[in-house]
Amino acid sequence: MNEKNTRKLLELLEENASLKPEQVAVMLGEKCEDVQATIASLEKQGIIKGYKALIDWDKTDRDLVNARIEIKVTPKANMGFEEIAYTISQFREVETCYLMSGGYDLALTISGKSFKDIALFVAHRLAPLDPVQSTSTHFVLRKYKERGIMMVEDFEDEREVTSL
Repeated sequence: MNEKNTRKLLELLEENASLKPEQVAVMLGEKCEDVQATIASLEKQGIIKGYKALIDWDKTDRDLVNARIEIKVTPKANMGFEEIAYTISQFREVETCYLMSGGYDLALTISGKSFKDIALFVAHRLAPLDPVQSTSTHFVLRKYKERGIMMVEDFEDEREVTSL
């Protein structure tokens, strides 16, 4: 498969990982066997890391609190940010860990059962790490769009009109 179609294949799978190789083959004008071989090769190379469903947990009975944590750290000599980013990424609560430019160094997305769980994670597991200088935690109150997908139905203004 050529480079252009390989890139398009990745874009299609990123948008909808449930597409079958047969569907992708038709969309790209390729043979199904070629699509399957390319997908297998991309998985083996570590370009495709996995497949995940996007779940709207607000529509289920699962209680889950999400937070974004900004962290300032002191990078280690000869290691930079790699060692502390790797250490933090190993915590099961951490869903994402990004090196950032700007006012802080690392940005995390984490989940917990409650606000208290997240606060305890920050206080007892994250803040005590030697390179961590400071943290700033922001709780997600509502998700409107996640990974390019709208998480809310049509907007309906539910505010009541009041007058004095």
